[in-house]
Amino acid sequence: MAKVAFLGLGVMGYPMAGHLKTKGGHEVTVYNRTREKADRWVAAFGGAAASTPREAAQGQDMVFACVGNDDDLRQVVLGPDGAFAGMAKGSLFVDHTTASADVARELEKAGRELGIGFIDAPVSGGQAGAENGVLTVMCGGEADDYARAEPVIAAFARACRLMGPSGAGQLTKMVNQICIAGLVQGLSEGIHFAQAAGLDVEEVISVISKGAAQSWQMENRYKTMADGKFDFGFAVDWMRKDLSICLSEARRNGAQLPVTALVDQFYGEVQKIGGARWDTSSLIARLKR
Repeated sequence: MAKVAFLGLGVMGYPMAGHLKTKGGHEVTVYNRTREKADRWVAAFGGAAASTPREAAQGQDMVFACVGNDDDLRQVVLGPDGAFAGMAKGSLFVDHTTASADVARELEKAGRELGIGFIDAPVSGGQAGAENGVLTVMCGGEADDYARAEPVIAAFARACRLMGPSGAGQLTKMVNQICIAGLVQGLSEGIHFAQAAGLDVEEVISVISKGAAQSWQMENRYKTMADGKFDFGFAVDWMRKDLSICLSEARRNGAQLPVTALVDQFYGEVQKIGGARWDTSSLIARLKR
């Protein structure tokens, strides 16, 4: 059993922290910007709530975080009330935020100067994966730090792998989001075409899902997409944030992402028609206008 803190109790962090307590058996202290949610978590799972990231981090073996973006991450890590200010030399910070590789390297360097390990560990699997404890975790950092973190991460992960040095976890998550963007657009167009052609979507998917077109998105989202229901997971706003990170990194490393850039524009259209909080499968909505 480890003593851990978890910073950020959003749709992902709340159940992830819960699994650390119930499945992992760890001693957990939580921090959330809105204190009411932290108190609700404690009422549900036990443990303790702290008023600042620094307070939450004091005396912990590991500190986990899952917040919104680079700036949110810096706010909970750096400064007089940040987690690093409360962490002891030899402790470890594990960041599950989907953020830039640059901020991962920045915080890894800051932690190293304090004798604190840092792993960037973005996740895939969405809200359902977090709630069911079956996330995929992509990590960047030092092998020794990863070896310490992996058994604890196992409380909410079905797969966890060290992808390389600091930033490699975030870069791998970018690949994940690039692939998903193209898949969802292709599935949207396929379903839209089937409907326009007068085909039975259920029958079409039952056939093509047994062949090369099969994907997780097809298996799990085709029915709700065909029905125009988009309240089942990762929001368009969040996807655009992630794709912005991907496109920014591509400008730096020279990768060509024409489809990703186009799909990002399509998600912008979905936002304009009121779909900012719809899930990412809502790409089909713009085709039906």
